[in-house]
Amino acid sequence: MVGPKRWLASAAISALVLGVALPAAAQVTTGDQAPTAASTDVEEEGVVVTGTRLAQPGVMSNSPITTVDAGEIRLQGATNIESVLNRLPQVTADANENVSNGSDGTSQVNLRNLGSNRNLVLVNGQRLLPVQATDLNFVPAFMIKRVDVVTGGASAVYGSDAVSGVINFVLRDDLNGVKTDVQYGFSAHHNDNSAYRQRLTAAGFSRAPDTPVDGQRFDANIAMGTNFADNRGNVTAYFGYRDVKPILQYNRDVSACALDPNDDRSNLICGGSSNNEFGRFTPLRDGVSPTGYNNTRDGQKTWVPYDDSFRYNYAPSNYFQRNDTRYTAGAFARYEVTPAAEIYGSFMFMDDHTNSQVAPSALFQGYNYSINCDNPLMSAQQGQLLCGSAYGTSATQDTYIGYRPVAAPAQPRRDDLRHTDYRVSGGVRGEIAPGIRYDANALFSTVLFNETYRNDIDPVKANRALKVVNRNGTLTCLSVIDGTDPNCVPLNVFQYGGPSAEALSYIYSPTSTDSISKETVLSGTFTFDGGAFGAKLPWADTGIGAVVGVEHRRESYEFNADALAQAKGTQEVAGKFNVTEVFTEVRVPIVENRPFFEELSLTGGYRYSKYSTNDKGVSTYKGEIAWAPSRDLRLRGGYNRAIRAPNIRELFDPRAPGNITAQDPCAGARPTATFAQCALTGVTQAQYGRIIECPSETCNGLFGGNPALKPEEADTYTAGVVLTPTFVPRLTLSVDYFNIKVKDYIGTIPVPLTISQCFATADPFFCSLFQRNPRNGVLFGADANTLGYVTATNLNTGELGTSGLDIGASYAVPTSVGRFSVDMLGTWLRALTTQSLPGFPTYDCKGLFGGSCGQPSPEWRHQARFTWVSSDQKGSISLNWRYIGATKLSYNTSDPSLTGAKYIINSRLPVANYFDLAASATVAKDLTFRIGVNNLLDRDPPAIAQGVLSSFGNGNTYPGVYDVAGRSFFVGLSAEF
Repeated sequence: MVGPKRWLASAAISALVLGVALPAAAQVTTGDQAPTAASTDVEEEGVVVTGTRLAQPGVMSNSPITTVDAGEIRLQGATNIESVLNRLPQVTADANENVSNGSDGTSQVNLRNLGSNRNLVLVNGQRLLPVQATDLNFVPAFMIKRVDVVTGGASAVYGSDAVSGVINFVLRDDLNGVKTDVQYGFSAHHNDNSAYRQRLTAAGFSRAPDTPVDGQRFDANIAMGTNFADNRGNVTAYFGYRDVKPILQYNRDVSACALDPNDDRSNLICGGSSNNEFGRFTPLRDGVSPTGYNNTRDGQKTWVPYDDSFRYNYAPSNYFQRNDTRYTAGAFARYEVTPAAEIYGSFMFMDDHTNSQVAPSALFQGYNYSINCDNPLMSAQQGQLLCGSAYGTSATQDTYIGYRPVAAPAQPRRDDLRHTDYRVSGGVRGEIAPGIRYDANALFSTVLFNETYRNDIDPVKANRALKVVNRNGTLTCLSVIDGTDPNCVPLNVFQYGGPSAEALSYIYSPTSTDSISKETVLSGTFTFDGGAFGAKLPWADTGIGAVVGVEHRRESYEFNADALAQAKGTQEVAGKFNVTEVFTEVRVPIVENRPFFEELSLTGGYRYSKYSTNDKGVSTYKGEIAWAPSRDLRLRGGYNRAIRAPNIRELFDPRAPGNITAQDPCAGARPTATFAQCALTGVTQAQYGRIIECPSETCNGLFGGNPALKPEEADTYTAGVVLTPTFVPRLTLSVDYFNIKVKDYIGTIPVPLTISQCFATADPFFCSLFQRNPRNGVLFGADANTLGYVTATNLNTGELGTSGLDIGASYAVPTSVGRFSVDMLGTWLRALTTQSLPGFPTYDCKGLFGGSCGQPSPEWRHQARFTWVSSDQKGSISLNWRYIGATKLSYNTSDPSLTGAKYIINSRLPVANYFDLAASATVAKDLTFRIGVNNLLDRDPPAIAQGVLSSFGNGNTYPGVYDVAGRSFFVGLSAEF
């Protein structure tokens, strides 16, 4: 955030810079028709519309379609397409470049907030990649003509996964010439939020730098194409390079320290992790407080009672934006041998390398470390507190340790993530008779994923290094003496700065995993245009259209881990499935070009799918109607029965623990839950009041696959009206209603929901999902034999639902000084409901965030663009307004399914308004210059306590929803000749 004077100066400079450059007109629009790249430019061959396989002249979509064109992408200065989609009000942010800890390096899209696995992603009408490996990084933004976003089930048309809708990237595959583009950008945020900076000062932490410049982006692309054989053929090839620099959380006020609520949850304070740089110890024996002890700050071998002042600020070295280097390449080709046989094909490639970075590793609490009671590295005071009367003997004492080495050679943990993707498609198509066309196609895609986790402490080695004796005046590991590990180096954790460089080098051990996902799709269709042979109703001008087809799809997944990763609990897995489908779609024009019946048509579709993982087949179907009384008004509606079959990872992923943001009501010296409540989760009387709190509000969940999963079923309803009044030229208004209900959805019961339900209702189902450490009752840990967790494995659960309205408007006015236009798209959310299990209560996340509701789901969101284009069409200036409505904390509601600890701070996230300014100008023939500023006012994201953040939270906020980089600039140059 910036002060008034600084804002006025920066805004004036931005306006001056943009004023000398005048973007091509760009739009985010809703409408009826969206021809895809699958169609040709010859009208009589028909037009294919996203959301249907029918190909007939004049066909319009009966499903609501939002179209983002190439100009809009350039105006946003976007080099990663998910950032463009995340601005749409129908989309909730999912995996993206601002997710660090736990990221797999992919980018995904979540339509209608029903999950990224419930929308189908296509390229030119075909599946992008294996569904469990979908990655929008694979899509070359430079080559996009437009993106069609279809709301509503489309399984009858495209098969499984199209529950909430379809995202179809229409790429340019017919270039005749050369096209190039280069762009550079960076972020320049001004850190002057007084409240955020005062927290850092009060905690004794370094404040974020005043004006960091970071997050630099460079993107360069070239495409070449040519027609041949008298334009019966074309070859188009492209190459792209992208390099993105990271943003550290230290460089932003909002994220420079990990935030906790104060005692009465009325304000935020700098907190952190109890796994601190001085060293925390909790001996696992009777008579020891659950808070344990901590090494003193002065480097002496002295223990004092642990308190929150020792918490470690793990935030500064974490990435707020990951670094990334990406190479893309591909080619499209077609050649018409005869009108009855056109050969076509495509090849696409990506190599994407990114890193996530988080704080240095530690000897984390939750692992049962064992120290010999005569260890010469500890003082007598420490030995007596650790071992009691056994001090000085060769006995060993188990203890939890939270010791984080931070001095050199300690380094932040880095997750090295690399994806190498290949996609090959080819086929033959043509017209074998008037009105009869065919298309036979084969698609093959492979995703190779390699992950190496660096600078992580191996707890097995650390445990050996803690067992030390004095042998002839030399400190020696017991494992060296008995020969089990001759390389062991003694580890001194009994004072601040105690570990030697040699000891750290010994306990640091990288782990590596890799996976391969493959998909094969074989398909064939016949399309019939009844108009070519007189098959039409008497009141219609267009013939009945139909398509029939068959499709066979095979998917496989294999995951491998090295020996150390397996020793740490990672399990290898492999699985595969196949599905064979037959489908049809029919459109019947009933009346056309008659008074009050410009159009009246019905469309129906059916698909039968037989999966190798299920004994029974599954049917999906749809019915749609469109009525246009005149050219000014069109009404449309539809019903779709959709399915989503479980993907390979949902079926076969091994069961393993994972971190989850949650709080244990039974932990601490003064638990918030009664003993009677805690006893339902497995707490004993001896453990009550002595259970250690989950470090950094991070407990364990147990996650994994389930081979017994069955397909989800969804019913989707859409209805809308499109107004294009002839008495107001260039005006388009649209209102579309959507209602999506998913039954038996595949997922997990959110851990926060399990916790809240158990303690609010005492329901034995929820309480039975707790598996506490039998020794001390904790809900965390790193030792597979003793860790505590809340079970959250995959199962067919209850129901998901969402409904609301999409409202679009577009208007343009030509004047003597240029063309002025406005395009607006907004979504009003009526409901976003979840029933965790059949028969259980339903909760509604409309207008809420946090806990089981996850990321903010505002009741209203919109994006509006205001553009001026010069009279000679050589330049323009455009202002974009992004609005995100306010949301309330789900914990503070009275709904027993959501209620939790009450917060005064973070009880409400305020409205967020963002403004983006961009311009472009044709500076020479075929050469266009563009410049822009996103987040012009340098607005800060809301600061949120780490115990409240849930899915995709990072840096004390939701970076996929709110802008975290601050004011960002870009400049680009494109040429086409």
